[in-house]
Amino acid sequence: MLTNQGTSDRPVLRALLLGQRLETRGLEHQGLIALMPLTLRVGQHGLVFLFRYGVAVFFRVPAVEEEEVVRSLRSRIVEPLETPEIEQVAINLQSGADDQIEPLGGVALKDASPERLQIVANALSKSAVLAHHESQIAATFDRIEPLAVGIKRRGRVDREARQLIQQMGDILLTQHRMVGRVEIEDKPDILWDRPELERLYARLEDEYELLERSRAIDRKLTLVGETVRIVLELVQDQRGVRLEWYIIGLIVIEVLLSMYQIAFPVH
Repeated sequence: MLTNQGTSDRPVLRALLLGQRLETRGLEHQGLIALMPLTLRVGQHGLVFLFRYGVAVFFRVPAVEEEEVVRSLRSRIVEPLETPEIEQVAINLQSGADDQIEPLGGVALKDASPERLQIVANALSKSAVLAHHESQIAATFDRIEPLAVGIKRRGRVDREARQLIQQMGDILLTQHRMVGRVEIEDKPDILWDRPELERLYARLEDEYELLERSRAIDRKLTLVGETVRIVLELVQDQRGVRLEWYIIGLIVIEVLLSMYQIAFPVH
């Protein structure tokens, strides 16, 4: 697992999407700093922010300790990813300066208070979830295109297309569950107690284009769902046509048997 602890001047905040959900119950007393999100002390200077939608965000946690934390969380991860989705950002601590986004993408903070880091961790964790779904949807669209071309050419759905429909349905279900849990448009709970940090979150929300990316995913999910519906209708139509031919075949057989009995009556 690649880890970048950063330097003493510019530490790194690192988000790892580990799976569909992370069960945090029972971890509240292990170096607890805050509950929303669950914030725990790691070692002497490190912090980890745990989000129930499957993301762990590390700050000033060495590689070995990060791997230990991830390993300790494995039994709590629902539907873990084979390869975690990773997002990270450099933190520039500038005492007395305003919290802002730097031109090269780093985040300048007035201090390294848990509250400020929670705000950045929240935005970074949401960006990691969105990045994962964006790559999933891109792969789905790559597979939908030949399906559409095949339907246009042959006017019917083959067996491979039906298998693809099942996979697309699984993707839709997973994405709806994960994106629904993340609640991209909801602001961090810490802002209720620290409203002065709302400007920092607004800047991060704009920098990572959280709302725009979330709405784009929603539109694409709608399109995938519509594609699934259309193909399922085609499958049902094909089955209906086959059933009609079976019925016609049985009627023809019955007519032929009746004609045979009339032509060659049994005495």
